[in-house]
This record gives sequence, C-alpha cells and structure tokens, in this order.
Amino acid sequence: MHSASIPGAWTVMASKVSVRQLFIDGEWSSPVKGKRLPVTNPATEETIGEIPAATAEDVEVAVKAARVAFTRNRGKDWPRTSGAFRAKYLRAIASKVIERKSELAELEALDSGKPLDETSWDMDDVAGCFEFYADLADALDGEQHASVSLPMETFKSHVLKEPLGVVGLITPWNYPLLMAAWKVAPALAAGCTAILKPSELASLTCLELASICKEIGLPPGVLNIVTGLGPEAGAPLPSHPDVDKVAFTGSTVTGRAIMTAAAQVIKPVSLELGGKSPILVFEDVDIEKAAEWAMFGCFWTNGQICSATSRLLVQESIADEFIGKLVNWTKSIQISDPFEKGCRLGPVVSESQYKKILNCISLAKEEGATILCGGQRPKHLKKGYFIEPTIVGNVNPSMQIWREEVFGPVLSVMTFKTEEEAIDLANDSHYALAGAVLSNDADLRNRVSEVIP
Repeated sequence: MHSASIPGAWTVMASKVSVRQLFIDGEWSSPVKGKRLPVTNPATEETIGEIPAATAEDVEVAVKAARVAFTRNRGKDWPRTSGAFRAKYLRAIASKVIERKSELAELEALDSGKPLDETSWDMDDVAGCFEFYADLADALDGEQHASVSLPMETFKSHVLKEPLGVVGLITPWNYPLLMAAWKVAPALAAGCTAILKPSELASLTCLELASICKEIGLPPGVLNIVTGLGPEAGAPLPSHPDVDKVAFTGSTVTGRAIMTAAAQVIKPVSLELGGKSPILVFEDVDIEKAAEWAMFGCFWTNGQICSATSRLLVQESIADEFIGKLVNWTKSIQISDPFEKGCRLGPVVSESQYKKILNCISLAKEEGATILCGGQRPKHLKKGYFIEPTIVGNVNPSMQIWREEVFGPVLSVMTFKTEEEAIDLANDSHYALAGAVLSNDADLRNRVSEVIP
C-alpha cells in the first residue's frame, strides 16, 4: 500500500489495497474454490480491491487447524500455558496496532466509510483492548487453584479455570477491527483457539490483524481468519461439531439463525443483536448540552451503532426549543468524504444499507411522519452512499420508524408530559439493549434508568 495527498484532506490510501488470502494455521491460504469478493469504497462507489471468499470447505480446514492448536502437545502449547505466556502475544499485537495505527485507520475509513478521526480513535481502543485482556491473562495465574473450604477435612477442593476450546467469532462492519478485538482478545487470553469471520462489508483491517499475528509469531492455528459471505463462511460455524462456542454481533435475524443452529448440537452462544434505544430528555436539562448528547447518541459512526439512542423522548414543556436547537445543530454536521478534514459523518457502508435507510424514511413519510431535517442525499455529494443526518417528527408509537432498527443516521422524536408516560413509551419496544436519561435531578436519573432498558 502507498498513499497520496490531496488538497484539504488527510493523507489518503491509494485506490488499491493489499491482496490477502485466508489466514489458516498461521499461513495465508487461497480459498478452496478460488472465490473472491470485490471491496467497494462507500464514499466513491469504486471497487478498490478484493477479499477471499471462504466456503464451508475452508471453514472445515480452519476449524481443524484451531482444534489441532488447542490439543497439540496435550494443550501445553496454548490452552495449558500460563496466562503470562499468552499475555505476551496480546501485548505484542497491541504494540503492532499502535505501530501501524495510521495505516490501519486509513484502511478502515476507506473500507467502512467511517470518518478518519473515528477510525484513528478506534485503533487506540483496539490496542487498549488487547492490553486490557493481557492484564487479565496475567491475573489469571494468581487465581488458579484457589482453595474451596469444605465441611469435611477428608476432601480437598480447588477451582481451576479452563478455556472452553475452539470458538467461532462472527463480527459486524460498523467497528470492524475493534469488534474483532473485543472477541479475539478475551478468547486468546483465556486459552481458547479461534476462527474469526468478519463481515464481508468491511474485512480489510481484520486481514491486517492476520498479518500482525503472523509477524509476532502467534502459534499456528491459535487464530484463523476466514472472510466471505455469511451463508458460506459464517453459517458453518454454529453447526460445526468441533466448534465449542460461537460469539456473534449483528442483526437479530442472523442471531436467531445462529442460536437455532447451535441448539441442534447443544452449543453455547453469546449474542449482541439489534437495538432501538431510547434517550429521555427532561425539562430541567441544559438544553445546549442535552441537544449535543442527543445528536452524538444517534449520529456517531454514521448512525450505524446497535446501541444508538435513535428514539428521542423530550418533555413537552421544552420540546419546541429543544428540537429547534437539535435541528440547527444537526444541519451543521459536516458530511463529506471520510478523509476530508473535519468530516463528522461519512457514507453508510453499502448500497444495500443506503437503500434500506432511504426506504425507512420514505415509509415514515407515508405513515404521516414529518422530516424535520435531512432524509436524502446531500446535494453536494453526487457519488457515494451518503445520507443526511435525519430527524423525524410527528411520530407515533405504531410507526415502523419508531419501532424498528434503521441502523443509519435517523433519529425519531416523540414528546411526553410526565415521568410515567416517558417510562411507558421507552419500554414499549421489543429491543432492550441500551438507554439514556438526561436530567439535572440525580434522583430522577437513577429512578428512571432503573426501569428502562
């Protein structure tokens, strides 16, 4: 990879990215069927490279490599090593992420459409995540063989914490490398071996993680990375008899399918799925600060966060002033190419997401809602999957825009009169991922936050 400078922008990546293969058993491996998928820059709609497209055959090889790595030398090469031994590898990964921070941040902005400032901060968090779990791995050594008091002296008992085995890790595209770190780091710290399947919409930095693992000498098979389409490269993991657990972050629909497949072989799963989180704004707030938080809660990462507070409930007595302030601030958000200085909102990740979000906005208008700002492509951007940050008013609880996750820069607004009404509206949802309460009254904040998602 090389880079070039353009006026008014950060240094940007060249139009092509490194050619990578699958990472299996510590080596680069071509897909069995030779398939590859195009990589599209969502800011320009241009094809900038390719990623390998794994199928069930490749997953089979990766699972076998992970199983061999877990059982090699009766586990003495990885799962039965000390936590301190594994921590050295996690810290080495963290060090390399910081060393390559600029390159990784640029690559992720190019691949996902996130503003370059955000992807740079994400790389700090990636390194911090590996450091955090390295510390936990170190601490694990001191916790092993802790004695358990028994009523009979004849018997001795102690606690031994053991890794689960081979784990399948399936991650989304909104925080490509960070979400991978959140799953990979704890798995490796515990002594598990893993197969990481990142989203096909943003896999580039996860393939660079493979490069880092190879560079630091991570034992073969401890981490395997297979890219490709979900039905072909992800679906085999939950049903595979040699995968002991699956951790997944993504849509509710896919999460349900993973749980169903895993249940057939009695396999534990960890799922973080969709959200439609409320943010409640009470009349005693500092309106300027609260409007800023409401905007941040919905429009960060181009609105593509499962915990985004995309249902705004504001008390009637301040609604007009608050919403007016929020609309004005939202209109001032800089929407641009992720590499342009000052960018605060880039394109959504793909054409399919772009069309889905616009369809949600169109349906809201058909159902009687009012678009207070945004709702369309920015006039100054003719290419790319850009959508103006959108605020939707005149919403009622039966509308799809209020009830279903949009996963884009769209905020729906309703008002309330009383605390009880606010709580009822906040809890009238089949999602329960997150929530926020804004008030200067600490007792009210605590009281309400205890009874909403």
